[in-house]
Parts: sequence; structure tokens; C-alpha cells
Amino acid sequence: MLMEQINKGTVPPKTLRISSHDLLVATNRPTSGEGYTLLKKALDRLSGVKIKTNIKTNRREITERFGLIDKYTIIESSRVKKRMVRLEITLSDWFYNSIIGKEVLTINREYFRLGKALERRLYEIARKHCGKNPEWSIGLRKLKEKTGSTSHLDKFRFFIREIERKDHLPDYSIELLDNEVVTFRLNKEFVGIDDLPRIKPETIERARKITEEAGTDWDFQELHTQFALSLMSKKFVPDNTDGAFIGFIRYKLRQLDY
Repeated sequence: MLMEQINKGTVPPKTLRISSHDLLVATNRPTSGEGYTLLKKALDRLSGVKIKTNIKTNRREITERFGLIDKYTIIESSRVKKRMVRLEITLSDWFYNSIIGKEVLTINREYFRLGKALERRLYEIARKHCGKNPEWSIGLRKLKEKTGSTSHLDKFRFFIREIERKDHLPDYSIELLDNEVVTFRLNKEFVGIDDLPRIKPETIERARKITEEAGTDWDFQELHTQFALSLMSKKFVPDNTDGAFIGFIRYKLRQLDY
């Protein structure tokens, strides 16, 4: 979400405000009561994550320890008991600066459906090294080191063969050549935030009026981000992006009536 704003040339806020329901949907998590409970636990774990780095110079060594987020706030509905409706997440200076510096990669929401740690790690490696390039190759032994796998090389080779056969990594396919080289290839249907058509200024103004007339306090930039994520998840670019965006907002407003 923040990367989309940066790619559009705007500086995002350090505090992210988002609908908890939309966050669950975007990360392929259940929107039941259990889903909200798990989300709270995930936020607690995220708050406890600490990163330690050390930088050595000629005469001294600097060690730093910091977290990913500074704090989070849960806003619960008064109509539905104990049901969170909105979240406010304040990022740490280090994480925020990493995002501003474009050192954080966007990922496909299907990433969250991957059941094995190795599959998720392979996708992360593909996003970093292959990116939007047609393909990228790496030796099997070197790939094993990058994934952090502790399996024997022959066992790791078997795992790669299985993932190649199933071919369900989002955005990329992999191929093991001569049992020693792994090639990642970008799928032709890959659609990223940068590929989505821009919305016209007059459409933006119309959308603002619609949300204001409905008496909502929605953040317009957040709505635009949700719209982009929904298109990315479907790998679909509509013929009339402006009309689709207005339709998306009206759909969100209809949900308030239930």
C-alpha cells in the first residue's frame, strides 16, 4: 500500500490507517471471529520483533537494535461486540525509511496461501532477484544457501523438483536444469501496481464527493490502494479503470448497509 503511494510520487504517512476487514482479505485470511483474533495475535508478535545490526568502521563498531513497528491501535465497533473495524499502525523509523528508500518489495496476496516456508522463501528470492525481468538463474547450491535450508543438497534438489512440478508460486515459475541450475521465469500475466492505469483527476474528485455525501470518514488514498490490490489479486486490468474505481467505491458503501 505504501509502495503504491511512493510509486505515484507521494510521500506516505508513517502511520498506516486501514480497515481490519480489508487487511484480512488482502492477506487471504478468514474474516470470521477467529480471523480477527489471529490478527490481534499477529500484531502482538510483530510488535515484539526486534532487529539488531552492527556497522564496523576503521576505529569503531556501532550496534543498533530496533523494531518494525512503534505501536498499533485497534478501533472496535460499538455495534458488534469485540469486533475490530479499523487499525492504525505506526512504523518504526528504520522500517519507514526502508520503504521510502524503496528497499521493501511488494508481494502478491497469493503469497499468503503458500503453505511451506521454502515456497515463501523462493517467492521472496524471485521478487528480489528476478523482479520484472523475464528470467533469472542461480546455482542450486547457492540457492540452498539463500533459502537457509538445512536439508542435504539431494533432498533440497527433490524439494525444488516438487515445487517445479506443482507450479503454484505466484507470478513466477521455476525450472531445474541439469540438476544444478534453477531458473526463475516471470509469468506473462504478471500485473504489478506500476502497470495499472492511472485514474483521471475528475474521477478522483467525483469519488471524493460520493464518499463525503455518504458521510464516511474513509481515507481516499486508502480506497485507491485497496482498489489497486483487488485488481492485482485478480491479475486483471479493466477497459474502463475510472468506471471500475467508482463501482468499487459504491460496492464498499453498499457493504455498510449490512
